[in-house]
Amino acid sequence: MRSPDGLRICSRKCAELKTPCPAQECRHWINYPSDYNCTLISIYNNGSMTLRQIAERLHLSFARIKQIETKALAKIKKRALNSNLFF
Repeated sequence: MRSPDGLRICSRKCAELKTPCPAQECRHWINYPSDYNCTLISIYNNGSMTLRQIAERLHLSFARIKQIETKALAKIKKRALNSNLFF
């Protein structure tokens, strides 16, 4: 469950206790202890991030993150065109 600030209860607890999240099965878990191993805390603390910052947190190359972004944007565009969201 999320609150108005976008954090889940477990994320807020980890941030308050200043301890990395132990729940590796969580879909928001990343291996980045300085953000308490949580993507939600990472976004909450840092706001918008560059592709390089995302690559660093996910231990992927910048090029791979760019590929993922390009594919995701193409998918969004295709769905928007198919559902007549653009005028």
